[in-house]
Amino acid sequence: MLQWIRSWIFLIQMYLAMAVLGIVFFPFALVSRHAARYACRTYTRWVRWTASWMVGLRSEVRGEIPSGEVLIAAKHQSFLDIIMIFGSLPAAKFIMKRELLWTPFIGLYAWRIGCVPVDRGKRAQAITKMMKDVQKGAAEAGQLIIYPQGTRIAPGVKAPYKVGAAVLYKQMQQPCVPAATNVGVFWPRTGVYRKPGLAVVEFLPPIPPGLPQADFNLRLEQEVEAASDALMKEAGFDAQTANT
Repeated sequence: MLQWIRSWIFLIQMYLAMAVLGIVFFPFALVSRHAARYACRTYTRWVRWTASWMVGLRSEVRGEIPSGEVLIAAKHQSFLDIIMIFGSLPAAKFIMKRELLWTPFIGLYAWRIGCVPVDRGKRAQAITKMMKDVQKGAAEAGQLIIYPQGTRIAPGVKAPYKVGAAVLYKQMQQPCVPAATNVGVFWPRTGVYRKPGLAVVEFLPPIPPGLPQADFNLRLEQEVEAASDALMKEAGFDAQTANT
C-alpha cells in the first residue's frame, strides 16, 4: 500500500513538473531550439532524480553514447525509456505520430527539438524532407530514434519488428545503434504502480550501413531482444518463462 501511495505522489508531481517547466521555458523555447532542448533535458533529470528517492527506482544508461548523425532503433516499454534515451543523447529527435503535436507541452517541445511527425503511410516522405533540411542547414543534425515495433511492448510480450526501421536504415545510409531496455519491469506501459529497482537502457554496438533490409531487420531483432531479455533477467524477470 505504501508503494502505491508513493507511486501516486510521484506521478502527480511528475506531470506537475512537466507543466511548470513547460510554462517557464515557453518563451525561450519559441526563439531557441537549444533552450527547448535544455528544458527537456532538465525534465528528464528531474524525473530520474525524483523516481530514485520517491519510489526507489534508480536508472542507468550503459554502452557507448551515440553522437553525430545516426539512426537509433530502440526497444520501447514505457515513458521511462524515452526519458532516459533523450536525456543521454546530445541531439535526440524522435519519429512520432503527427497527432502528438497537439499534446499539451509535449507537442510544442517535440516540434522545437526537431522531432519528425509522420502521417500513417507517409514516413518515407517525412524522412526525405528531414534529410534535405539537414543538408541545407535548415534542420539540426542529430540522433534519429525509431521504435521498430511501433509501440510500447510489455515485458515478456512478443511483437514483430516492422519494416520502418529497415527502410530508414537503407534510406539514410547511416549506422544504426540498437538500444535494449528493461524499464517495463519497473515502469509499466499503463497503470500507476512503480516498482523499486534498477532500470537500464543499453546502447549496443552499431550495425554498419549496407546490409540488405531483411538481414538488417533480423539482426536488429535478435540483438535487441537478446539484450533486453538479459537486462530483464538481471532485474528478476525471466522473459522466456513468461512466454511459456
